[in-house]
Amino acid sequence: MSRRLLLLLTLTCAVGVGTVYFPQAVSPLVVTALHASPGSAALVVTAIQIGYTAGIFLLVPLGDRLPHRPFLVTLLALTGTGLLAAGCAPGLAPLLAAAAVVGVTTVAAQVIGPLAAGLVAADRRGAVLGTLLSGSTGGMLLARTFGGTLGEWLGWRAPYLAAGAVALLLAAVLARALPVTTPTSRRPYPALLAEPLRLLRTEPELRRSCLYQAAVFGAFSAVWTCLALLLTGPAYGLGAHAVGMLALVGAVTMLCTPYAGRLVDRRGADRVNLGCLLGVLVSAAVLAAGAGGGAAGLAALAGGTLLLDVSMQSGTVANLARVYAVRPDARSRLNTAYMTCAYLGGSGGSWLGVRVYGRAGWQGVCALVALLAAIALARHLVAPHGPGARQAGGDGRGVPVPVGIGGPPTAAPPVGSAGLTV
Repeated sequence: MSRRLLLLLTLTCAVGVGTVYFPQAVSPLVVTALHASPGSAALVVTAIQIGYTAGIFLLVPLGDRLPHRPFLVTLLALTGTGLLAAGCAPGLAPLLAAAAVVGVTTVAAQVIGPLAAGLVAADRRGAVLGTLLSGSTGGMLLARTFGGTLGEWLGWRAPYLAAGAVALLLAAVLARALPVTTPTSRRPYPALLAEPLRLLRTEPELRRSCLYQAAVFGAFSAVWTCLALLLTGPAYGLGAHAVGMLALVGAVTMLCTPYAGRLVDRRGADRVNLGCLLGVLVSAAVLAAGAGGGAAGLAALAGGTLLLDVSMQSGTVANLARVYAVRPDARSRLNTAYMTCAYLGGSGGSWLGVRVYGRAGWQGVCALVALLAAIALARHLVAPHGPGARQAGGDGRGVPVPVGIGGPPTAAPPVGSAGLTV
């Protein structure tokens, strides 16, 4: 693992995760350009998230069966082609179809984590996975800024076309730069797909971690999907770039997740989860104050989204520490089950948030956030907590467990890891 290869993989994680998020900032521009309703345009975001969930479930397990280089190159090539098709879409229906293809294939970050872990010695693994986490976090945060700003300047098609070109360029570079790897499993594809479902059925600690993340990520997705509608609506009258600029506030989370990982090691995953779920509840109240517009409203939106981002990502650290302690020999399959549930929650949150916004406005979306957090908190308070070693993020022998890559970004130093995507 050279520094050059690590930088390339980090950039790939950023692009893969960012592809899921930049359409949120472009959605209002699609409304105007394609003469669509806000709810119909928001379906593009939902299509990408549903596709991403399907890709995690259907494609990520193949990372144990296929050589990494051709697998990653193929995924990036398909993502780039789908993005270019979305940027050239003549109407909403073709755009939705292309968005679904992009969502299914943009799971490179989920594949890179196991690849990187196998390319370095154990004493370097935490540092490498922590670097990949930074790329994933940066991709998620900067994607909205990229999409909103470029879309405001050059139209809604420009972010899709630019992202597609970058994905295809990365595919060409990785085809030459990635080392040859040997698959670790010969199990047939149906068996790989069935294993995460079996783990969900048999492992209660996995199930409750999935519930926590699905609820909180659903709240997160509802807020960010509807935030573009609020900021470009009558209350604020701002452009699409305002969503991207507001997202930059979340850069603070890059500093908070390592601290959350240390708290998990010292205090246990359950205590961190409790604080994070309470943080989501408080963020709902803060965000509600942003409905009125003006400078005070913008300050409330900035503070509320920051608290929501920190709570969601720190909670992911705790959830993954618990999940990976369940079966240290099956972490990629556990990750597939966990991330599938997380993004099903995110997709449902986006879909439900738009409909709540149409009927009850921003205050209704904030009430939805509070409700989702309350459901997870109620389950947490009655949960039969697992052994102390698991709560501390260990593997049952007092050994810290790395936190995975994928979906919302996470980290758990000193062993570290990235949980992207996002």
